Amino acid sequence: MTNRIGLSTASVYPESSAHAFGYAAALGYDTVEVMVGIDALSQQTSAVAQLSDHHEIPISAVHAPCLLFTQRVWGTEPWGKLERSAEMAQAVGAAVVVVHPPFRWQRDYARDFVNGIAAIEESTGIAFAVENMYPWRATSKRGVEMYLPGWDPSEEPYANTTIDLSHAAIAASDPISMARRLGDRLRHIHLTDGTGSAKDEHLVPGRGSMGAAGFLQHLAQTGFAGEVIVEINTRKCNTREERELDLRESLEFAREHLAVTTP
Repeated sequence: MTNRIGLSTASVYPESSAHAFGYAAALGYDTVEVMVGIDALSQQTSAVAQLSDHHEIPISAVHAPCLLFTQRVWGTEPWGKLERSAEMAQAVGAAVVVVHPPFRWQRDYARDFVNGIAAIEESTGIAFAVENMYPWRATSKRGVEMYLPGWDPSEEPYANTTIDLSHAAIAASDPISMARRLGDRLRHIHLTDGTGSAKDEHLVPGRGSMGAAGFLQHLAQTGFAGEVIVEINTRKCNTREERELDLRESLEFAREHLAVTTP
């Protein structure tokens, strides 16, 4: 089984979503995940559809605008954001919307989140893959919970989930153990890396301490059939050439370690 390797548009920030499609096509990525963010183009379904057509590269997922700095993108009503994310996904042919669990201060949203996600999946036909996050202060002996109902999606009955290796690093959470707990509910991967720092590092896979190679090999051996999306931070790259090297290295890393013969 050959997994598609996609590129998150977040991976080229501060360059635009349009640049992300260009990099993905030039480097040989199979798909793109659109991070709906402060880049105005990423908020426009027609624009991202045109980019997909122009570069002849499909959009495999839409990341809903649920980060701290995208709290006002597409309004402030969280269910409305998810509805719009589903509409974009349907329009561009993506089967997955990636969503974070609610922040602890979004209590009304959090109260109905688990059942609400199941309901929106049923009404839209789109998989809402809830992403693993982390305690707010993972360095303290008792981490402060930033997310409700919790940062670990394996503890809730979501039908579809996402594992992000940078978030797992902050939480000091073993991604292979989480994958085993999730079983066939694991739908989506954000391939990146981290060192265990409290910062959300999103390193090139292999440059951190999360065992990204072993994690991909585990996915291959267990027949994971979902999307693998490179979501790295290239903000420190000084040139396009440096950014391109990081994106190419990430793609080659993914292909190498997913190419494991399934027992």
